Amino acid sequence: MSTRTIRNFFALGAAVTLVFTTSALYGAAKPAPKPKAEECLVCHGDSTLGHDVNGKTVSLYVNPQAFKDSIHGGMFTCVDCHTDVKSAGHETAPLKISCATCHADEQAAYDRSFHAKAVQGGNTHAATCVDCHGSPHELLPGSDPKSRVNHANIPATCGSCHSQKFVMEDGAQMVASYQQSVHGHAVSAGSEKAAVCTDCHGTHEILDAKDAKSPIFKFNIPLTCGRCHDTVSKEFQQSIHGQAIAQGNWQAPVCTDCHGIHSIKSHLDPNSPVSANNLAQVTCARCHEGVRLSQEFGIEGGRATTYLASYHGLAARLGSQVVANCASCHGSHYILPSSDPRSTIYPANLAHTCGQCHPGVTEKFTSAKVHVNAPLSADTGSKIVRWIRRLYVGMIFAVIGGMLLHNFIIWRAKVVALRKIEQHFVMRMALRFRWQHAALLTSFIVLVLTGFALKYPGSWFASMLTLGERMRGLLHRAAAVVLMGVSLYHIFDAALTREGRRLARDLFPTLDDVRSAWQNLSYYLGLNAHKPEFRRFNYAEKAEYWALVWGMVVMAVTGVALWAKVIVGNHLPRWWLDVATAIHFYEAVLATLAIVVWHFYQVFLDPDVYPMNWAWWDGKMPLHHYQEEHGLDGETISAAQPIDSTAVEGEAQPEPTEVKHGH
Repeated sequence: MSTRTIRNFFALGAAVTLVFTTSALYGAAKPAPKPKAEECLVCHGDSTLGHDVNGKTVSLYVNPQAFKDSIHGGMFTCVDCHTDVKSAGHETAPLKISCATCHADEQAAYDRSFHAKAVQGGNTHAATCVDCHGSPHELLPGSDPKSRVNHANIPATCGSCHSQKFVMEDGAQMVASYQQSVHGHAVSAGSEKAAVCTDCHGTHEILDAKDAKSPIFKFNIPLTCGRCHDTVSKEFQQSIHGQAIAQGNWQAPVCTDCHGIHSIKSHLDPNSPVSANNLAQVTCARCHEGVRLSQEFGIEGGRATTYLASYHGLAARLGSQVVANCASCHGSHYILPSSDPRSTIYPANLAHTCGQCHPGVTEKFTSAKVHVNAPLSADTGSKIVRWIRRLYVGMIFAVIGGMLLHNFIIWRAKVVALRKIEQHFVMRMALRFRWQHAALLTSFIVLVLTGFALKYPGSWFASMLTLGERMRGLLHRAAAVVLMGVSLYHIFDAALTREGRRLARDLFPTLDDVRSAWQNLSYYLGLNAHKPEFRRFNYAEKAEYWALVWGMVVMAVTGVALWAKVIVGNHLPRWWLDVATAIHFYEAVLATLAIVVWHFYQVFLDPDVYPMNWAWWDGKMPLHHYQEEHGLDGETISAAQPIDSTAVEGEAQPEPTEVKHGH
C-alpha cells in the first residue's frame, strides 16, 4: 500500500472520530426540557402548601384553573417568569420576579409615577402592579369583564385603596362622590365610554396634580376633559377663560372649577354647581362677586349680587326653572367679553340673546343696563331714575315719619288719660329696681345685636350697625361688663337689704307653683271653672327670674372664657374654647327667644295689660289688676293706698308696698 493511501485512510479515520466525538459532546450539552406548568402544579396545586416567613405562614398555592384561564397561563410556563427555577422539584425558594422583564415600558412609566415615589419613600401601602392587576397567576386581560382593570371595574379597584383613611383623609368621600356623579352612574349603567379614574389620572404614570406633566394639572385639565368632550373643549379654549388659561393665569377657571372634580353632576341636578339656581349664587359668584378680579384685571365685581337683585335673580331664588341665569346670557363654555363681536352680550347681539326668552325685543329694549343694583343709598342708573329715587326716599321719610309722630301724639294722650282714671295703684317696682331693669334691658339688646352681627354678618342688623369688627367687639364687651355689673349689684342688693331678702324668698319656687301652673292652663283650656290665685309672684314670673339667673351665669362664664381665650387655651385643652363658643351661641339664641316669646308677652301682648305693663316705666300697677293677678298677697292689697298717677317721682308718697325686679 502506498504512502498516499495510508494518509487518506488516516485522515478519514480522524474525520469519523471527530464527527462522533462532536456528536457525543453536543448530546451531552443539550439542556434538559423546561418543566411544564402541570409539573409545578403537582405541588403548588395543593391549597395547604405554604412556607414560613419570619414566623408567618405564606401560602404557595396556585389555583390551577385560574392560572389556566389567566393571560399568562395561555402564553407562558412557570419558569418563563421564575427563570431561576430549573426543575419542578426545586429545593430553594425562587427569586422575586420582575414584571419589567416583559413589560419594560409600563415599568418605566410606573417608576415615574406618584405610586412608585411613595414606595421608594417607604410607604408600604402605595400601589404596585399586583394591587391593581391582581396576582400574576390569575391575571386577566383588561377586556375581560372579570379583570380588575376592566373599564367597569377600575373605580372599585382604585377605591379599594383610596377609600381608606391610611391613604388619604378624604378618600372615602372622594370615592363616594365619584359613585354619585354622572360618570359613576354611567359606568354603573354599563357605559364603556364614561370616564373612570384612569381616563383622567392616567394608568401607569400617575402623577401628582401639582406636576406640570400630570393630566390633572390645572392647565392640562381642558385637554384631559377634551378627550371625551372634544367640542366643548374647543369652545372653552376659544373663550375668555380658555385664553386666560393659555396665558398661564391661575385665577381663570377650568372645567373642574365649575363642574367639580369627582362629584360632577348633570346641570339638571339641583345639587350641581352648574344648575340654574347655583350658577349665580355659588359657581360664578366665587370669582365674579368679590373684588379680586377687579384689583388684578379691572373686571367689575358684584356681578352675582346685582343679578340676584334683578327680576331674573329673584325669580330664580323663588324656584323658577325657565328664568335667565348667567349661562343664558353669557353662554356656558364659549364665554367671550362684551367687546368681542362674537359674544352673545356684544351690543349688536343682545336683541337676539334676549329674544330667546323675550321674542320681538329690539335694540332699544336691550340698551339698558342689566347688572344694576339700586339700594336706597345708590347713585346708579339713569338721571331720571336717580331723581325719582331721591324724591321717593325723601317722601317716604317725611310721610311715614309724620304718620308715626301723629299716632304717637294721640297714643300718648290716650294712655295718660287712662292712667289718670285709675285712683288706686300698687308700687310694684321701686326706683332702684327700675334702674337695674333699664341697664339690664339696654345691655341685653346691645349684646344681642352685636353678638349676632358677628355670627350673621350679612343680616340686616349687622349692616345697620356698620361699626366694623373692632368697634363691634368693643361695644359687645362693654355691654357685657354692664350686664355683669348690674347682676352683681342685684346679688348684693338681694343679700344685704330687707327688701332684697324678701324678694329672694318670694321668688323661690315651690311645689305650689307646679299645681298652680296646671290649674291655670286647665282654666284657660276650659277644663276648670275656677281661675287660680297667686301670691306676690306667679309661676311664670318665678320661671322667668330664675331662667335669667341661669342664663347670666352661663353667658358670663363662657363669655369671659372666650374673652380670655389665650389664657384659657394655654391652661386647658383647645376644645374647651370650642365648647364655650357653642354654649355661648346657643344660650344666646335661647335667651333672646325666651325674652321675645315669654317676657314680651307678659309686658306688651297680654290683653289684660294693653298697651303695656307700666311697672317697668313708673313702677306702678293698678290695684284692681294686682288683685286679679296676685289675690293671695293680702298684705300688699290691704296696705295699698291711693297714689296720684301724675305725681312726680321723688315727691312725698305713701311707702311702696310692693317691690319686684321684673315687671
